[in-house]
Amino acid sequence: MTLIRPFRGLRPVPEKAADVVAPPYDVLNTSEARQRAEGRPWSFLHISKPEIDLPEGTDPYTDEVYQTGAANLQRMIDAGILVRDEQDSYYVYQLVMGEHVQTGIVAVASVAAYDANRIKKHEFTRPDKEQDRVRQIDALNAQTGPVFLTYRHQQEVERLISAVTAGTPDFDLVADDGVRHVLWPVSEPEKVSAITAAFERMPALYIADGHHRSAAASRVAAMRNTAGQTPEAAHNYFLAVIFSDRQMRILDYNRVVKDLNGLSPAAFMQRLQPAFTVTPSDRPVKPDAAGVFGMYLDGRWYRLVIADTLRNASDPVKRLDVSLLADNLIEPVLGISDPRRDQRIDFVGGIRGLEELEKRVDSGEMQVAFSLYPTSLEELMAVADNDEVMPPKSTWFEPKLADGLVSHLLD
Repeated sequence: MTLIRPFRGLRPVPEKAADVVAPPYDVLNTSEARQRAEGRPWSFLHISKPEIDLPEGTDPYTDEVYQTGAANLQRMIDAGILVRDEQDSYYVYQLVMGEHVQTGIVAVASVAAYDANRIKKHEFTRPDKEQDRVRQIDALNAQTGPVFLTYRHQQEVERLISAVTAGTPDFDLVADDGVRHVLWPVSEPEKVSAITAAFERMPALYIADGHHRSAAASRVAAMRNTAGQTPEAAHNYFLAVIFSDRQMRILDYNRVVKDLNGLSPAAFMQRLQPAFTVTPSDRPVKPDAAGVFGMYLDGRWYRLVIADTLRNASDPVKRLDVSLLADNLIEPVLGISDPRRDQRIDFVGGIRGLEELEKRVDSGEMQVAFSLYPTSLEELMAVADNDEVMPPKSTWFEPKLADGLVSHLLD
C-alpha cells in the first residue's frame, strides 16, 4: 500500500460547483448552517449538516440525521449535480484568501500508514465526536470531509504542482466567505505516478486538522475488513488534502474564561506575578513574539510576558505558548485543569480578531480574555515527531478547506 494514491473523485459539475461547496461541517453550528443553506437546495450542508432538513431541535446524533445525509447525497447524485470521475485522479487544489495563497494535492491517504504512525497525530480525539464521524462515513458510504495534512517542503512536489497549475482549472470559484477555490484534476498516468512516487519517498505526513475524521476512517476500515478483503479496498484509504509546511498559515487560538476563580480583579492581578511581567496597554494586544500574551480584563488590555526561567522546557509540548499559559496561569490561578471539558473556558479562533475577545468580556458572558502568539508548524511537527499530544485548541488554520469540492466513495 502506498502512502497516498489517486481515486475517482465525486465532484459537482462545474456549472453547479459554486452552489455546492460549503464550509467544513465543524465550523458552523446547526442554526448557522440552516441559514447558510436556506434557498440553496444543492448546498453540501444538506449532506454534512443534515439536521438542517429536520425539525428544529432534532438531536444531530440520531439515526434519522445520518439517514437524511445519505439520502441527500444520493439525491444530488441522481440529479446529476455530483458526478463521479471515470479515471483515478489526483486533484491540485488552490485556496486564495486575501494575499495568502496555498496550493496542495487532494488524494486518499493510507489507513495503514495512519495506524502505523507514518501519518502522525498531535491531538487526542473525543469519543463522542469520533463516533459521530464513524456513523457519518458508514451511513454515507463515503468520506466527504477531507483530513488536512502537511509535510516538510519537497521541491519535487512543488515542481509537479506548478506544472499542473499552469493549465486551465476545472473549477475557479469564490465561496460566500470570500475564499477562492481552484481545482485541477490530474489523471495522466505519468503525472499520477510521479506524484505517488514523490510522496512515497517521504518519511511521514502530519495531521494539521482532522484527527476525528482520520480516527473514524481507521475504525470504519477495521469494521469493514474481512479475511478475504483486499488491502487496496477504498475504505482502507481516507480523503485528504495535503499542503507543504511552507504553504500553511496558522492563526492564533485565543482563550476566554467566565470568572476569576473567586478572586477579585486586584487579587487576580497580584497572582500573575512572578510568572508574568504585566504592563498596561492603551490598545489591544496582539502578541508579536512567542512568550508574549495579551489579556483583556475590566475594559482594559494588558501585555503579559512570561518569565525567561519558565521558557526553557526541553519538552516540545511544555514549551508551547498554549502550555505556558495553561501551566502558569489558567490552571494554577483560574483553577481550570481540564480545558477539554471545563465549561468555564472557551476558545476563539484568531480569524475573529481581538474585537471578539472584547465583545465576549464586555457582554458579561466572560470575565477575562487572553490573546496568544500562533503555534508554528515546526512546533506542531516537533510534538508529533516526539509522539506527544498538544493541548486542545492549539492551532487555528486559515483558510478552511471546502466541503463538497471532492468526495471519496467507499465502494
